[in-house]
Amino acid sequence: MSVPQSELSLRMARFRDRMDSDCPDWETAAITEKINLYYFTGTIQDGLLVIPRNGDAVFWVRKSFERAVSESEFPDIRPMTSYRDIAAAGGKKEKPVHLELDTVTLVQYQRMQKHFACGGFRGLDMQVSAVRAKKSPYEFALMERAGAIHRRVLEDLAPGLMHEGMDEVELSTALYAVMVREGHQGIIRFGMWNEMLLGQINFGTSSICPTCVDTPGGIAGLHPSVPMSGSRNRKLKPGDLVVIDIGCGVEGYQTDKTLSYMFREPIPDAAIKVHEQCVEIQNEVAQRLRPGAVPSAIYEEIVSGLEPAFLENFMGYGRDTVKFLGHGIGLLIDEAPVIAKGFDEPLEEGMVFAVEPKKGIKDVGLVGIENTFAVTPGGGRSLTGRHPGLLLVP
Repeated sequence: MSVPQSELSLRMARFRDRMDSDCPDWETAAITEKINLYYFTGTIQDGLLVIPRNGDAVFWVRKSFERAVSESEFPDIRPMTSYRDIAAAGGKKEKPVHLELDTVTLVQYQRMQKHFACGGFRGLDMQVSAVRAKKSPYEFALMERAGAIHRRVLEDLAPGLMHEGMDEVELSTALYAVMVREGHQGIIRFGMWNEMLLGQINFGTSSICPTCVDTPGGIAGLHPSVPMSGSRNRKLKPGDLVVIDIGCGVEGYQTDKTLSYMFREPIPDAAIKVHEQCVEIQNEVAQRLRPGAVPSAIYEEIVSGLEPAFLENFMGYGRDTVKFLGHGIGLLIDEAPVIAKGFDEPLEEGMVFAVEPKKGIKDVGLVGIENTFAVTPGGGRSLTGRHPGLLLVP
């Protein structure tokens, strides 16, 4: 189950190349965030990866050193009790050390200031994100497996789990059991330490309830303390729109998919037409996912072609709309780059995006679609199926 050493070496070489390009005077990089540690070392154990520009990288592990050694094929793993051990071995650094400033905690930062004699600290978040954005064949193979599970469960198995009178929590737990049985790793990961078991699973207008997460969909929640789970009070009834927006992970790598269902009876014709337009938008975005295309330009081209009336409640509902059409995905559900304004670096073959045009409709819920696409010379290739959604569940 270990990440091959050849894969780890390729990732490190690409990171060094990116740092040379973006930060020509860099001397030392330090990685501490757990998902980045997994990406570069193949283990998620607690520690600090030190990457000198002129020298071999060392992964210093606090806990558990034994497990890190057993799991990882990284060539140099050493035990530590504190950052003092790293400072003693590394000597003084004249230039700034590059850190993940988006995620390093203030306590970690202060400890590094105390123990590392260096010329300050700078960020490396953009460089790590850029390297992780382009997937290797090894990573693609895992995402293909996740996508196949996703397609089978949502398109073939989920309708059989629904019955009148069930609540959102009941469907969520039934769906979770099926997902894990089919191969889902049991958890999905977002940036900024957010984790969920599956995602947003809603009946009707629950799917447009305001939420704290930057997503077009909403969720009623179990309780103010648990806002991201389904509601026990929302019971499934004929005519309901059911929206399932969930991730699926295999060995760390995830896909994202949203599929909708009409329980027993169709939703209003006007809502169906809006849904169909969202599917068309997804396909238009996917056609543009080619090497050399610019994410911000894709966003502007698509959005500028939509009617003002359609843009109302597009990508959300009311004040809770988002300003993107899709997002990068891999070890996190929400990775860079994003199909939105401000993302001007051209796409490369090997990047993967979740494309999710959606629109909130009063008294109905959130219509639309989401699938995960790989960037190819022929346009986006779906890893999660092509069903247009709105399956009628008898």
